[in-house]
Amino acid sequence: MTILVTGAAGFIGSALCRRLLEDGLTVVGLDNFADYYPRWMKERNIASLRGTRRFTLMEADLAAVDLRPVLKKSEAVFHLAAQAGVRSSWGAQFAVYVRNNIEATQRLLEAAKEARSLGKIIFASSSSVYGLTRDLPMAESSVPRPISPYGVTKLAAEQLCALYHANFGLPTVSLRFFTVYGPGQRPDMAFHKFFKAILAGQSLPVYGNGRQTRDFTYVDDIVDACLAALRRGKAGGVYNIGGGHRETLNRLISLFKRVCGRPVRVAREGNQKGDVPHTFADIDLARRELNFGPKMALEEGLRREWEWVRDLYEEPAAPLRDKG
Repeated sequence: MTILVTGAAGFIGSALCRRLLEDGLTVVGLDNFADYYPRWMKERNIASLRGTRRFTLMEADLAAVDLRPVLKKSEAVFHLAAQAGVRSSWGAQFAVYVRNNIEATQRLLEAAKEARSLGKIIFASSSSVYGLTRDLPMAESSVPRPISPYGVTKLAAEQLCALYHANFGLPTVSLRFFTVYGPGQRPDMAFHKFFKAILAGQSLPVYGNGRQTRDFTYVDDIVDACLAALRRGKAGGVYNIGGGHRETLNRLISLFKRVCGRPVRVAREGNQKGDVPHTFADIDLARRELNFGPKMALEEGLRREWEWVRDLYEEPAAPLRDKG
């Protein structure tokens, strides 16, 4: 079975590719190595995949490349490629989000219309589509009210998947990921930034009063959900994928102290536009239809990411600096 994974060199994409290969599948990974964060980090993500007999890497722009040849040879697609980041999606950068999140998704779906072998197209959506929805926990039936341009583009891409399923019968499934963390996490994401600051003896930048809550989901649980959607997801379906619990940022500070065994200082900063006060996933539908259930405890997941960040940056008897 051949699987196409877009965004294959990214945080979730590379973890998914590893699991697919471990399961004996053939993987074509596509990534454009956008400069949103350093290329060497993405190269590190896929270093163990390069040279693997059943893995092929295509370095290409999803919004420009002819996808028909690879789709004709694929039996499923995991569409994880996207322009990430809530806070950087405002202003002139919005055009990049429209191109990479909406236009690229539409081109993929158009090309998929001709690929008769595709059994499933799994789209990586986001909890950002909910925004200021009035429901907590957030259910798939909740009215989306995104409050960031990023959230708007993810919702638009998700709606395109629904349209192509309804009009052309494409077997699309959308998974709304809630705050993914773990080894390989992007450097712009909170835990990565926090652990890097702790390693350098710097203060943690905490926006707002710290009482906002998030539903944190470990990357391996996300990968489990992707594979469950491939096997059991209903065409046209939308599923929340969360960690099953939520925590305040303030409580995380004590966890960081315990996990890292180092002093933790906090620098309070103002609220950021586009940040929602709370996220919490209702995952009952994913439990029933996908047989999905998160397994990783938050403290253990944080410990694993901390060890990964230490390995990423720390050099004996040398100041902390970016490798590359």
